[in-house]
Amino acid sequence: MYLSPGTGKVTVNKREFETFFPDQFDRQAVMSPLVTVEMVDRFDINANVNGGGHSGQAGAIRHAIARALVALDESLKSPLRRDGHMTRDPRMVERKKYGQKKARKRFQFSKR
Repeated sequence: MYLSPGTGKVTVNKREFETFFPDQFDRQAVMSPLVTVEMVDRFDINANVNGGGHSGQAGAIRHAIARALVALDESLKSPLRRDGHMTRDPRMVERKKYGQKKARKRFQFSKR
């Protein structure tokens, strides 16, 4: 993720922001760190993401933007942490266990 001085143009995986995230909720999530510190039109963002779904990718970009802003100005850490942008989402996929079809699903039981 690259944060450079500019006019507020956002590019994700070499595609325009609105075409990569058609959902308004995901676009708001990505822009929320910049809205929190009132710097929406001061930086251009070029992000590359892979894996997960659209919501997870939006959360990853949001977290990266918040960390980049703190790297530029340490005084922004407090408002970003207050709004929850500095905390990584710890949820991970649970591993498949042996003797089961999936992580928690069992094999089909047959009485006879």
